[in-house]
Amino acid sequence: MNQAAICELDVLREGSARSRGSVLKGAMLGAALAMGMAAAPLAQAQTVLTMSSWVPPSHHLTAYFLPTWAAEVEKATNGRVKLRLLPKHPSAAPGTFDAVRDDLVDVSFVTASYTPARHILPLLAELPGSGATAEINSVAFSRIHFKYFQAVNEYKGVKILGVFTHGPGQMFTKKPVAVIGDLAGMKIRTGGGIAEAVARALGASPFVKPAPESYELLSTGVADGTFFPFESVASFKLETVISQATVFPGGMYSSAFGFFMNEDRWNKLSRQDQDAIASVSFEQVAHLAGRSWDNADKVGIDVLRKAGVKMVEPDAALLREVQTRSQPIIEEWIAKATKERGIDGRKVFNEFHEELKRVAAGQ
Repeated sequence: MNQAAICELDVLREGSARSRGSVLKGAMLGAALAMGMAAAPLAQAQTVLTMSSWVPPSHHLTAYFLPTWAAEVEKATNGRVKLRLLPKHPSAAPGTFDAVRDDLVDVSFVTASYTPARHILPLLAELPGSGATAEINSVAFSRIHFKYFQAVNEYKGVKILGVFTHGPGQMFTKKPVAVIGDLAGMKIRTGGGIAEAVARALGASPFVKPAPESYELLSTGVADGTFFPFESVASFKLETVISQATVFPGGMYSSAFGFFMNEDRWNKLSRQDQDAIASVSFEQVAHLAGRSWDNADKVGIDVLRKAGVKMVEPDAALLREVQTRSQPIIEEWIAKATKERGIDGRKVFNEFHEELKRVAAGQ
């Protein structure tokens, strides 16, 4: 073969190679586009919602309740809905309802105690003499809420996903409390709502501050004591700034929480995903949050014991005095629920306490 023929053959081979390369590249590009087109509907179908917590990262609501519920949502929706916990809450704790309503975060929770004028009906579950545990109180409250309170729509602007309470609220002080007179003028931090009303009825000087500020208030002498469930002692590291826990059977009060989603975000979900989320919400949220709080209360009790904090039960005289002074608070809630929200407050109050008995009996 002469040199010209050899050169021509090389050119043909090079062109053929380039052609095969172009075909291969085209095939690969086509496959990639096809894969992208196939993946696109899946990516579009997945919804990522934000959630936030105003209590510390170590608090069981942040560390356990929210992640557990989020995992249940993801499982129930087969991964179509995921939740991402924000590193920082976008508002002050009392502004949480508005933060969710105004789309600063998709999902969060807040106690009705921080907005008692706006959320009157949930204060039922905060009244003295409620459930013996957080789970009992939460489940009974959930049943009453969705039977009677939901229609009143006090949580207008958000999609309520559940309600729950913390454990029985107790009194933690820097000084001993043995008789009602010991509380006279004592500066007690509360979360507001019923706890504030109870402290005032007992002769103390209550003031309202968010829970995370409690350590500083007690350590600097701004507060002489605080009303909290046992859990909060461990969550806010209070065992070094209190000397006594006065433990009332069933608690002196509780705090009722709403757990909710931005309403527009809820409405944009498919009916399938709404139903899936509902299957792990409502009374399931009450059970989950209640159990979480009861377990956290046990940790708080252990922390108190190890720190040598004195735990006492009130004698009969003090217990009777607290019950007598608290009764007008119960009557006030009944009157407000009836006049301002149009429900039969006494009937609902009595039914709530019957529901507490049923839940305690495992029904």
